[in-house]
Amino acid sequence: MKNFLIVFFYLVILTSAKAQNTNITLNLDLNLNCKFEKVILKNPDHNFESFTKDQIKRKDIDKLIIESKTPDILIVKNLSEFFNKINLEVKISNKDIFLIQAFDKERNYSESAVYTRKTGELIHEITTNIKQEEKEKDISFYSCKNNNKDT
Repeated sequence: MKNFLIVFFYLVILTSAKAQNTNITLNLDLNLNCKFEKVILKNPDHNFESFTKDQIKRKDIDKLIIESKTPDILIVKNLSEFFNKINLEVKISNKDIFLIQAFDKERNYSESAVYTRKTGELIHEITTNIKQEEKEKDISFYSCKNNNKDT
């Protein structure tokens, strides 16, 4: 999981550097059920502290939909209210991963997510107060199962 975090943050940094923000190489529709595993919090009360599902209450994601169509369509539904109503700035999909990122109009709030098909791991990061010195982060980890039998 530590290596996956390093890859996740590397990908976020790369895409923040105005790299190609859309790269869809696979046509695929996924219907996922994701169980909450743990969260890492960075805020005034917690400095990147980790909490398991036994320590903090978080909802599972019952029906996460990911639609991927070449060359540039990647749609994510039911991950969060924010993703449901905003256009994604970063969309990457290949046979191994899905990476998405979006910002609010003021660019003071962002959400990112990485889903790894091979392991079923989903990481969902929410960053608030981006323009301030003390950003806040909420990084949730989920274990997902695909409801589609043919993908």
